[in-house]
Formats: sequence, structure tokens, C-alpha cells
Amino acid sequence: MILTVTLNTALDITYQVPRLRAHTTHRVTEVTERPGGKGLNVARVLAALGHRAVVTGFAGGMTGTVLRERLAELGGAVTDALVPIAGTTRRTVGVVDADSGDTTQLNEPGPIVTTPEWAAFLGAYAELLREASAVALCGSLPPGVPVGTYARLIREARAAGVPTLLDTSGEPLRRGVAARPDIVKPNAHELAGLTGSTEPLRAARDARRRGAHAVAASLGADGMLAVTAEGTWRAAPPRRLAGNPTGAGDSAVAGLLSGLVEGAPWPDRLARAVALSAAAVRAPVAGEFDRGTYEELLGRIEVTEDPAA
Repeated sequence: MILTVTLNTALDITYQVPRLRAHTTHRVTEVTERPGGKGLNVARVLAALGHRAVVTGFAGGMTGTVLRERLAELGGAVTDALVPIAGTTRRTVGVVDADSGDTTQLNEPGPIVTTPEWAAFLGAYAELLREASAVALCGSLPPGVPVGTYARLIREARAAGVPTLLDTSGEPLRRGVAARPDIVKPNAHELAGLTGSTEPLRAARDARRRGAHAVAASLGADGMLAVTAEGTWRAAPPRRLAGNPTGAGDSAVAGLLSGLVEGAPWPDRLARAVALSAAAVRAPVAGEFDRGTYEELLGRIEVTEDPAA
């Protein structure tokens, strides 16, 4: 099974409005509510690809109860191994402008995690590693969780012989990269924040020197760049797609993880990640992708190797 860790889970609420304008009242035309947080989105995409996915992290309060109910409604596609806490799981609100296709995102900070709750999670994580074929460590850290948490979880996974993918930002990313994850998946902004360079290839090389075995950087509509020990590749979709980009990066993570556990070569992993990311833009909410778009794009993703990199 593939384990995804989302320490700052969320109940994702998406509002559709005809047009979003500041300082006005809006009539919402559609509301969707989904279990959220980056790792939960990754797990839902993995399940849709046919992989057994297990989610862990924290859930608490009424929002956490609703989140777990929504997970149960998936019919067992994703296994719930979340650790209960006293605090209340956060909400994230996305407002989709139907006129432009743009999304405005509002993210709450998350609940405070106590020392006993953190200890309970570490015990659960150690047990889950026994069956995991790969681990994705995703998203922000809630208050009360040490900033070096991802570095610790990467080291524990390596000790158990389980490969890791890290998808976070800021100081947790910097410390996590130093713990030598198998893959790190920043976007261009996060990569620049880590390395100080705004040139993606130079920044990705720097991230590898800092400890990551491989760097797969999301470049938005320009696709992805992978800098690995086996080589350097770029992949891009054949056309730009309009829609909701929320969760596109999480779908890319699912593509990279599924390729990893299947033993696919890096060009194939990258093509799958870009196709899934583009297909997620055509889905109404994070954690889903348009299968028709994915299947149509998969064979048309252009992957080029940079022999000089």
C-alpha cells in the first residue's frame, strides 16, 4: 500500500460563483465538500489509479468528524488511519469564478497538536510503515508539531526501507530535504524559496546537492522538470487547459508515487504526473481528475531529456 501523511488535514469547501468581485455579495451556484489536505487529495487520485491508499495525520472536532464521514463515503477506496485529537480540524474554502475559471483560496491555520497526540501519531506511523511500499509527506504543519517533523519521518521511513516523497514548503521543506528524501516535489516558488534561485534547472540541481535524491519541480502550465541521478527531463502538456488548478500538484504527486512503486522509468513517471496534473484542472474539486482528459493527454505529453544537465 501507499501511505500518505497529512498532518494538517482539512475539510475542503468549494463555492462556485458566476463572477467573483470584491466588496459585493455573491450568490453561490454550487457547493461541494470533500475531505482535504494535500495527502488526502493524493490518496484519492492514487485510489482512482488502482492503488491501495492509506491516509494518516490528525482529525478532530466536528470538522474532523465530517471529514472522516466523507472519507467513509468513498466506499473503502481510501483507508482512514487518522489519529484523533482534541482540537478542531481546519477548513479550506475555495471560491471558483465561473467567468474566468480562477480560484480564490482561503486556508485556516489548523488545530494545536498536544505532546501526547504527537506521540500517538508517531506510534501509528511506525506501525503503518511496516506495510507501506512508499510514503508521501504532504502539506503544512499544524501548530504544536515540530518544524523538523518531516526530516524525522523521512529518516524513520528510510530505516524501514520505505521510499519517501516530500511535498511541503518553507522551513519544513529545507529541513526535510537535508534528511535525503527519495523525491522532493516543489513548485517553482517553493524551489526558489529553498535555494534562492529563480532559474528552475539551477535551483533543482541545488536542491539535489542539499540532499534530495531526485527533484520533480512543478512549473505550472509549462509542465514539470525532473533532475535525478539517472538524468534530467522536462515534460509539458500539448496545450493549456482552463479550469480549477487547485489540487493539480497533488495529482502530480500521485503520478510520481504510482510510477515509483510500479518501477516505471523517470520519463514515464513525469509524463503520468503532467497528464494527471492537467486532467485535475478539468475536475471541479481537488483530489479528482478528468479521466478522459488524462487518457487523451498521456500519450501526447512531450518528454525531452537535457543531456547537458
